This record gives sequence, structure tokens and C-alpha cells, in this order.
Amino acid sequence: MSILRLAIPSPLRRSFDYLPPAGTCEAQLHSLQPGLRVRVPFGRREVIGYLLAVKLDSDVPEKSLKTALAILDPAPLVNPRLLQLCYWAAHYYHHPLSEVLAAIFPKRLREGKAHQSLGSAGWQLTTHGLGLAPDALARSPRQAQTLASLRTQGTVATVQLKDQGISSTVLRSLRDKGLIEETMVPLQAEPASSAQGLSLNPEQAVAINELLKTPAGFVCHLLEGVTGSGKTEIYLQLIADCLQRGKQALVLIPEIGLTPQTLNRFEQRFSANIVVFHSGLGEAQRYRAWEAARDGSAHIVIGTRSAIFTPLRKPGLIIVDEEHDSSYKQQDGFRYNARDVAVKRAQLEACPVLLGSATPSLESLHNTLAGRYRHHRLTQRAGSGRMPTIEALDVRRQALQAGLSTGLLDAIKDRLESGQQSLLFLNRRGYAPTLQCHDCGWIAECMACDARLTVHRRLRRLRCHHCGASRALPRQCPHCHSNNLLAAGLGTEQTEEFLREQFSRWPVFRVDSDSMQGKTAMQDLITEINKGEPCILLGTQMLTKGHHFPGVNLVAVIDTDAMLFSADFRGEERMAQLLTQVAGRAGRAGLPGSVILQTHYPDHPALQAMLHSSYAQQAREQLSRRQATGMPPVGQLVILRTDCGDAQCGELFLQNLRDQAAADLPVGTAMIGPLPSPMQRRAGKFRSQLLLTAPNRKTAQAAADILVAIAETLPARRGLKWSIDIDPQDVF
Repeated sequence: MSILRLAIPSPLRRSFDYLPPAGTCEAQLHSLQPGLRVRVPFGRREVIGYLLAVKLDSDVPEKSLKTALAILDPAPLVNPRLLQLCYWAAHYYHHPLSEVLAAIFPKRLREGKAHQSLGSAGWQLTTHGLGLAPDALARSPRQAQTLASLRTQGTVATVQLKDQGISSTVLRSLRDKGLIEETMVPLQAEPASSAQGLSLNPEQAVAINELLKTPAGFVCHLLEGVTGSGKTEIYLQLIADCLQRGKQALVLIPEIGLTPQTLNRFEQRFSANIVVFHSGLGEAQRYRAWEAARDGSAHIVIGTRSAIFTPLRKPGLIIVDEEHDSSYKQQDGFRYNARDVAVKRAQLEACPVLLGSATPSLESLHNTLAGRYRHHRLTQRAGSGRMPTIEALDVRRQALQAGLSTGLLDAIKDRLESGQQSLLFLNRRGYAPTLQCHDCGWIAECMACDARLTVHRRLRRLRCHHCGASRALPRQCPHCHSNNLLAAGLGTEQTEEFLREQFSRWPVFRVDSDSMQGKTAMQDLITEINKGEPCILLGTQMLTKGHHFPGVNLVAVIDTDAMLFSADFRGEERMAQLLTQVAGRAGRAGLPGSVILQTHYPDHPALQAMLHSSYAQQAREQLSRRQATGMPPVGQLVILRTDCGDAQCGELFLQNLRDQAAADLPVGTAMIGPLPSPMQRRAGKFRSQLLLTAPNRKTAQAAADILVAIAETLPARRGLKWSIDIDPQDVF
């Protein structure tokens, strides 16, 4: 008896056995391969499962096994190496395999719809037609011509047959005789080519030569280049080499906002089929891009985090730009890190992977020091760009208007009158982070989170930036009915309003997730900015990630102090990365740029390090401190989290887990907690966490196996949900 072992989309970390669909013969069963989609009954529903194996027996009695309804694919739609990546990711991140497998398919295929190849309508011979004698239709020359053409070419597009003078009537007649059948003719992509690359400076030339002379196969490279050093040009030249070898290139970028400018630069350089993947695509667009990557007609795939699971027919190169960016880490559900998955995928595909950043993560730097990654450095800006000067502006005892000091306002005015652009960074959207009653002290707080509601004055709304809750801006205090409501604190809307009044002669552009609505908003802004006219750019982190604004000569951080104090052990690393990236927007072409950091703590050690040390120096000092504490990347961190409507229920679950696991955990591990999360209540749920530290990856994985196995046996009462996060990027 043959049994189908399937992964069924569910939170359960196990497989399910089914009997084959009625009428399936043994010969068919033996030909089935892992990865096929199978429609099955599951409870009261019909769902799409994924074949893991065909087995000869099952632990479940035959009479208890349900029968599968249909096998949807004649052959797997993805290759064995991508399936192997899914198996690895499910094991490493301790996530249900079924949900990992679902991540590699577009929605229509997850729903069980038929797979459709890209291409044009065409015709092919049936088995009967193949067996027909060549002269069988001698009295019907057009029909004989059609059969001869199909016998020679296999499949021919309808339009090609019509170009040969074969009418629809002839095709229908042959179809009615059972000699030919309709099919889809796969698209034949034209060979890709690239324009001449830019001339390289000596550092770039050394880096590209070292990268190109690397032997074929898997190698992980880290390209550490200061902002504006020409990393993208190196990417482009490596991709040109990849395309010349007849391979596909996969490029990961951290944010949707970078897609238009990246795509534009790639389209200018390459004559190639380039497809993009990100959450802003419609389902039809996503499917076409997925299929083009799968069948090999797409030469270059550009995408955000989830694109790492895109099927590729001929993978030859994987690039992860801004590899340090926390956007590559999925924060809910399947909590994978696309950068790390990219390295594993390159290993399985036996192709090189390049991680690029001006501010590499400590994990990647640690891997270079351990000899696992090859390190390439660019220390000088390309072309006419020069590194900016950085100064801390002490704003103690100074009058601030919308967060701006007199010294900063004078600097902005000077740049504008000189025909230059200024970029102001404030990582807080909205008008103000707090609405308070001046008479009784009432503060507008989110009903579902331990957070204050942010004032959005233009929309006349209060919004929670954690759960998305929104309500109308009140006209009076709901507690004492006073009209004396104050918007306390600073947000981009407030600063924008002041800047428009102060510098009415020049345009002010606000760049945050509220203002950048619509598919073309960011590209339209970049086009406008790059005209070079004097203006002010004000925005959040959206402005810091890889954008090239050649006209920006002054960069200012309005509230540097917001980054100086963090409860997260990664706080200092993130601050150094963010400030370096922000500063890197200045002086990328022409005149040298200036960076001003407004602060009340000019003597803070982290700020002094920013002023007097390069990011490379700061990162190595931080690595030394991590070595002393055993925290990642030197040691390993695992977090078990609970979400529950009852705070005590979640902590009790984790305490039971800790008590039962303590005796079996490997030597060298330590547990902290259970503790309330830094923001304990979010979206109406109370969150608790149990942290586990381990000296190395192997020990951490062994400990995680034990914790997950025990957690699955514990009763989860009152709607409690638990999750495990391997290599967490945030302790929240």
C-alpha cells in the first residue's frame, strides 16, 4: 500500500498521511516527486498540501486515513534545491514546513489553481498525430504542411502558423481529427546584453578583479564600501558577467522605495528581461514575475525580503544590498532573515553570493574575521564625491523652533541661497507623539497597546503606530472637557509646517510612510529632487536607505538623542549604522558635504565615536564588547514569545516551559525570564518572553529543539499563542 506523506498548511510541526486519489495506479505513484501540490480534505475544509514522500506504510491505521482528492501537477513546479532550502529553513527557524513551502508559491498556486506557463497560444501533435504516416494527408496540402511543421519544431505558436498561410479552419479540422492539440509555447527570452560599465577607480578595480577571479561555485563575499563608493557599479559589472555566462541574477533590496531607482538604473545598463518582487505588486503581476523567473525567461530578479524564495532556473549570482538592514528579518509568522537564507541558498545552488553595505552587520564582520566570508573594502568615494565633515551641535540652553536650532536654520538658509539642497532626518512621523490636556494632565493613549497615540493634524486623527488603531482628533479633553489640549513632542508634520513658513521661497518635501502613498510617489520625488533645484528634504528612515541625491550638500539629524539610549543590546550598532547612512547622503557629487548632529549630549561616548572614528572602527570595538559578554554574533540568542489576552497566562506558560526544559538543556546555555516584553500590551494582547543564550549555533539549535518539543505538549489556554525566534533582531 502506497501512502502520500504531505505537509499541510497549519501551525502544526508535523506531516500528514493520505491514501492516493481514487484511480491512481502504482506506476503513477512511483513517479511522484516531492514538491507536487495535492488537494486533500482537512477537517471540514479542502486545502492544498505539498508532497514530501511516497511511503509504503503509515503509523495511522489504513481505515483512519483519508483519501487525497487530486494531484494537481504532473511534475514539481520548483526544483529540488529550492525544496531543500525550505527544509533547511523550516528546521533552522523551527517553523512548520508546510508554511515555509507555501512561501515559495504565488497566491493562485497556493489556492490550488492550475499552473499556467507564460507564452503564446500554439499547437503540438497528439500521440495519434505523431504516429501518422508523413504522406497520410497528401490530398490536403495545408494540413500536411501543418503536421510537417509540428513534427519538425515540436510546438509552434498560432501566429507563426498563420504567417505560413495556415488558417484557423485547417487547425480546427486537424484538432477535430485528433491529430493536433492546443498548448502554450514557452517564451524564448532574447539573450541578455549590457552597456559599457563606468570606469572604475583603483579600489573598485581591485575589488571587481578579486570577485571575478573567484573559482566557480559557492563563495560568500562581503563588500564593505563607504557611502558613495560605487558599490552599485560593482554589482552591475558582476551581473553583466553572470548574464554573459547564461545565468540569472537575484538582487535583494531592503525596501520597496528603492525599487524604482534600482530598476531604472538596471534598465539603463542592461538589455534584459528584468522582473521585480515586492508587496506592492498585484497578484497577476506577481505571478507573471514568478513564472518568468521559474522558466528562465527573466534574466534579473530584483526584490525585497520574500524574493529570496523565488524559483530560478539558472541561478548564477545572488546579491544582498544594504545587507545590515533589519528589514530583511521577518518579524512575525515565519521569522526568517533573508540575508542568512540567501547565503544558504547560494551554497545549495553552488553560486556566489555578495553582501554589500557601507555599514555591515556585526554578524557579517564576525564571519569575515572567522574566515567564512571573503572581505573586500572600498574606503574612498567614487568620482567627484568626498566624505562629508561631521559636527555635533550642542543645543543645550538654545531656543528650538519645531526642533530646529538657530545654528541649523542658518546653515539651511545658507545652502538654499547657494542653490544647494538640505536633508533633515527626524525618525518620527506625524505632528506630535503625544496629545495632553494642559488642565488635568490627561494623555491620549491607545486602548489596545501600552503606547500613546500620535497626533496627525492634517488628517485630524490620532493614530497608534504599533497596532494601527485610529480615531478622530478630539476637540476637548474627554476627562475634564477642557479645550486646552496640547500637542507635545515633535514629528515630521510639525517640522514640515514650520519649514514651509520659514523658507517659503523654496519647496519642502516630506518623506515618510504617510506622505509617500501610491506606487510612483517615491520615484516622482526622486525625479524632482534630482533636477538639482534648491529645496529641503525632511523625512524618516525612508530617506536613508541607499538613495542617491547628488544635490544634497547639508544633512542634519534633528533629534540625535533619540538614538543614544536603547535597552536593546544592538542599540549602539543600529545608531552607528543609521547615523553613518544618514550622513552618507551628503556630498555625493561636487562640493564636500556637511553633517550636523543636534544633541543635548555632545560628550556621549557613542556620539564621540561617530565624530572621531569610522564605522569600521566603531564596529570592531563593538565586536570586542560582544566577545566579552557572549552576545550575538559571538554567542547565539533564541527568544520564546507568548501573546495572550491574559498577562499571567503567558508568563505561566513560559515558566512551565522553563521548569520542564531546565534539566535537559545543553551545557553552556542560560535562560532569562519569563519577563514582560518591553511593550507588554500590543494590539490587545499581553506579550511575554523567555530568552535563551548559547555559546554557539549548534548548542542553540539543540536547545531550541528541546524548547519547541516541550512547548508543543503544554496546554495553551485562553487563546494563547507562542512562537520561537531564532537570531532575533529585536528584543521587544
